[in-house]
Amino acid sequence: MPEWRDGPPYAMTEMIAAEPALAERIARRLAGASAVSALAAAMRKAAAVGEPTLFTGCGTSEHAAMAAAAVLADALRGVGLPADRVASIQAFELAGMLPAQGVVVAVSHEGGTWATNLALERARDAGAATALITVGAGSPGAALAEYLLLTGEQDRSWCHTVGYLSPMVAAAVLGAAIGGAEVSPVTLRGLLDAADHPPAAEEAAAALAGCRRVVVVGSGVDYATARELALKVEEGAHLPATAHRLETIRHGHLAAADASTGLVLVLTDAHARDAELVERALSVLHAAAAIGMPAAALVAADLGDYLPLELTPAGRAAVPIVGGLPRVVNAALGSAIPLQLLTERLARARGVNPDTLGREDPRQAAAADA
Repeated sequence: MPEWRDGPPYAMTEMIAAEPALAERIARRLAGASAVSALAAAMRKAAAVGEPTLFTGCGTSEHAAMAAAAVLADALRGVGLPADRVASIQAFELAGMLPAQGVVVAVSHEGGTWATNLALERARDAGAATALITVGAGSPGAALAEYLLLTGEQDRSWCHTVGYLSPMVAAAVLGAAIGGAEVSPVTLRGLLDAADHPPAAEEAAAALAGCRRVVVVGSGVDYATARELALKVEEGAHLPATAHRLETIRHGHLAAADASTGLVLVLTDAHARDAELVERALSVLHAAAAIGMPAAALVAADLGDYLPLELTPAGRAAVPIVGGLPRVVNAALGSAIPLQLLTERLARARGVNPDTLGREDPRQAAAADA
């Protein structure tokens, strides 16, 4: 159980503040690590012969795995290798598929998640190469993996922030290794420092705190961010939240929305689809305005001008874009702190301690044990 605190700074608050420096440390530790170069070679080999590379995890780790899959698919395309068989599959579902070829890369912060370890064990026994991105080498999951990418620093809040960012940093380092390069630890720190802007989170939190529920939307790697934000809002601020793909929300889901339903649009990477993606994002914001939904946005610094300010009355957080990083890395890592700050400030606004997932309530503790 995390240390109980009656008010901020919570452990989550401190973990968020630690992330820029932590990302630099993780990138330095992993740079040139033998497990990174060996896993990069295994992934290149799998892609060259048409075998899959599957990322997996549960909860926050699943969302980090989704982002990692996007980062590594982009890296493989960058060196002229096919990336169509790079995917992310939830761990319990993957455990029933028995992949007999290629590579399975699991994400598990502490290496003890039952479904993730089951997926690793069955993939290994079926003949796939296995890897684990985790904190340390002493966990049950670590014993099941051929390649270990160790992040080295553990989250102190159960509402994981470090546990989400750390594997994405590892993915950025691995993606660079695919192309025979290294990612700059200083650049990663600079990206996260620039993303740390509490006033934007406080504005959005104040507007959304009175909502009955929140809907989060995104496309591509932004859908992984949307999934993580929805989870964080539920477990950290105890506010019902749902994530949808950008286009999906227009197909029936808005019938259940009203002025007490908050909307958060994630729009950080339009590189692949440009005007088409921006147009669909605008259509969702216009629909929200017609219903009277308070809408906020996590939007890349170079895309904000495409979204009129009146369409995001609940505010917006700018996701920075820095040179020297692939756009998908910018999008995934640059949105991590803004989504976490929004959650932490929502928890404050609602009078909730985000660290414990509500398990100081005996009913929630019993539900977790069940």
